[in-house]
Amino acid sequence: MTTMRDTDRALVQAASAVAKLRCRSASHTAASAARTAEGRVLTGVNVVHRAGDTCAEVVALGAAVTQGVGALETIVTVGDRGRTVISPCERCQRLLADHSPSLRVIVGPVEDPRVVPVTELLLTPDVAD
Repeated sequence: MTTMRDTDRALVQAASAVAKLRCRSASHTAASAARTAEGRVLTGVNVVHRAGDTCAEVVALGAAVTQGVGALETIVTVGDRGRTVISPCERCQRLLADHSPSLRVIVGPVEDPRVVPVTELLLTPDVAD
């Protein structure tokens, strides 16, 4: 576990702002914000559909790839219109670790979030609780 930086707090605020603005239906319930090492922030929202769901982390990662961004530095996902921090699901943890092995993930309650390496999430799924 590492210390939250001011840029990490700003990333939580960015994800929360997207969640408040775009997550207003049962089809979109979570928003992710990811930051590159250069400080660029990319966002995405989940897509819930009867054919299958796509997590917000996957959408943010897709936006990064589409825009030519390499590895991501930090990511956070929020739900409940920005009131909760959500840990990536196991599938997203694996995808994020494969794409950005040194990725930092913000987890924990929104009032007291903390940062963990994505590889630690893979080893101990309960770290986000």
